[in-house]
Amino acid sequence: MLGLMRLVVIGGVAAGMSAAARARRVDRSLEILVLERGQHVSWAACGLPFYVSGRVASLDELILHTPDYFRRERNIDVRTGAEVVAIQPARRQVVLRGGERISYDKLVIACGARPVRELPGADLPHVFTLHTLEDARRLREFIEQRRPQRAVVVGAGYIGLEVADGLAERGLCVTVLDASPYILGRQGRELTEIVTRHLGARGIQFRLGTRVSAIQAEGVEGTPADLIVLATGVRPNVELAAEAGIELGRHGAIRVNERMETNLAGVYAAGDCAETVHVVTGAPVYIPLGTTANKMGRVAGANAAGRRERFPGVAGTLIVALRDLAVAMTGLSSTEARQAGFSPVSVRIEAPDRSRYMGSDPTWVELVADRNTTRLLGGSVIGKRGVPGRINVLAAAITAGMTTEQFAQLDLAYTPPVAPVWDPLLVAANQLRRALE
Repeated sequence: MLGLMRLVVIGGVAAGMSAAARARRVDRSLEILVLERGQHVSWAACGLPFYVSGRVASLDELILHTPDYFRRERNIDVRTGAEVVAIQPARRQVVLRGGERISYDKLVIACGARPVRELPGADLPHVFTLHTLEDARRLREFIEQRRPQRAVVVGAGYIGLEVADGLAERGLCVTVLDASPYILGRQGRELTEIVTRHLGARGIQFRLGTRVSAIQAEGVEGTPADLIVLATGVRPNVELAAEAGIELGRHGAIRVNERMETNLAGVYAAGDCAETVHVVTGAPVYIPLGTTANKMGRVAGANAAGRRERFPGVAGTLIVALRDLAVAMTGLSSTEARQAGFSPVSVRIEAPDRSRYMGSDPTWVELVADRNTTRLLGGSVIGKRGVPGRINVLAAAITAGMTTEQFAQLDLAYTPPVAPVWDPLLVAANQLRRALE
């Protein structure tokens, strides 16, 4: 009697557990084994800054499901503390630290990424990253036990800004340093000005255009600090894959096709260790986000279990919550569009987020379109209310390849307490139409 087909998944967080759960739904008879080198699976990494700030009381609240839940409710075997040190595709085996060999019929690599911390002084006791549950626990304990007064956050990406805001909420004096003159990796002067002005009102200082060469015991680049958080991005964990002969893409992550297949038969990759494509340019991109990891994992798991599903790519949609202000973006900036070969035209507007007589606040919208085709290419939304809905509408329009004219004619909802008769998106779209004309 032939044995059951076995799917092995390396990595048990967003992409890995999504792959395993989807594979189980597709094939009830499949033997599924998840190997996770850490002690937890299926936890909410995006909640870590809010645990540090105190808005999330306990790390237990960020653990979505336990290994026992997957064994009991999903019939998925999950082994924590199981570190894979080698993949042997010729034998269809993975090797664990300690020497144990595990055979597979199909393999999903979901090894994730690790924080970049290759600076002299990064191992000092008051220097932290925020990538794992243990990182968050150590950082919050340091804050509560040592009572630091001055913090430096290196990196003005979304994690850096949320951490800076959370530390300021705890009463620390915070300075954010970044090598770029812009925030969030978006080359937009207005976006940077709005956000830095907003956070500056809370006492957060910015030293943009400052390249950090080393960390000292007393601070960073002349800025004194009792606490330093490195938020300088992540690097995909691809060493296992590369040693096994799996191809890497131009961004250093694992190259996959739309079915999440690698160049090796029966081997898939998903999540923060893998590339995908951009829905606007069609070019490979590396945009490590939880939403992307979950969707890539679902497709990898389905195909490993016998389906033929595809992942169309991403628009790079993200949103940052800075207490009462949300900052969101999707698609390409003007600079990125120009680099991709488009002829971009952009507009930036400020409009009320609901009817003024209901007590409105400003919403800022930027839209970018291609002059030749009038196709929407990207944009950003900043405001206190309605930002998630507006950026999601814009992301849907960009993914669908809508033109500016089509977007301007969208039938968007209106009622005075929550939305104005002319939504800020439509105000921006009409200005963009005029600019294109």
